[in-house]
Amino acid sequence: MSKIAFIFPGQGAQYTGMGRDFYEQTETGRKVFDQASELLGFSMPELVFEPNDRLDITEYTQAAMVTTSIAMMKVFTERTGIRPDVAAGLSLGEYCALAAAGVMSDADAITTVRQRGILMQQAVPVGIGSMAAVLGMEASAIEEVLASMDDVQIANYNCPGQIVISGKKEAVEAAAESLKAAGAKRVIPLKVSGPFHSRMLTEAGKKLGQVLENVSVSKPQIPYVANVTAQYVTDAESVKPLLEKQVSSSVRWQQSVEMMIADGVDTFIEIGPGKTLSGFMKKINRNVTVLNIEKMEDVEACAECLQTK
Repeated sequence: MSKIAFIFPGQGAQYTGMGRDFYEQTETGRKVFDQASELLGFSMPELVFEPNDRLDITEYTQAAMVTTSIAMMKVFTERTGIRPDVAAGLSLGEYCALAAAGVMSDADAITTVRQRGILMQQAVPVGIGSMAAVLGMEASAIEEVLASMDDVQIANYNCPGQIVISGKKEAVEAAAESLKAAGAKRVIPLKVSGPFHSRMLTEAGKKLGQVLENVSVSKPQIPYVANVTAQYVTDAESVKPLLEKQVSSSVRWQQSVEMMIADGVDTFIEIGPGKTLSGFMKKINRNVTVLNIEKMEDVEACAECLQTK
């Protein structure tokens, strides 16, 4: 049976002006942005729509991304009546999946990622850690090289031919040389402010666990996929431990997508700024339908495409 998945991008897809038309043209979108402003104590429209230096700083980026993607999702479902059978998100995008699955309220998703961003930003002083994208090398071959190295690990299994590594700056640089010697086409340093999804953020994960103690979670109304396990979560009890672990664990995105396809998902709707996940999808499996909700005109176009499918 045909199934639809809503998927949500992570940090790095943000840009100034994302979601502006949803805010300006719909009451539903405007409410999400204004609620975020009220909850966080600063103007979310100003942060997201006006040029500034804060949008690319982790502690602001995460809340901005989740606010924008949730606003887009709410407008899309309200206008079209289309609902997902499953949900998933890359890294911080998992919080949008939690909202889509009814696990966490929109307000809690936004306030929790704000705290998550602050904790991740503060976890490691700038310049101590780094990340790099490894292109053109099998994941198993990368794992083999890293097995003998300390302080560096795989942060993201994005898609075939694109794996991200993370850890101490010197360790990532040494790993880059070893990986190129072992056959990687390229290893590209990423412009990030910390070694995200590495063991260096274990303490940040524990502090996030304390934040989550005060957050209400419900049994998922639809399954969502945990980054840590690449498996469905169908009970409330698993949610918080997985979110705590997610901060310092590998994001198993490729495995998550492959699992959903094996379960019968044949339509993926990427909701949020950019088309990062759609790009990954082309390398994971070209036989599925991939649609995007990024602009207001995408809402109707996506609904029409699904009607003719």
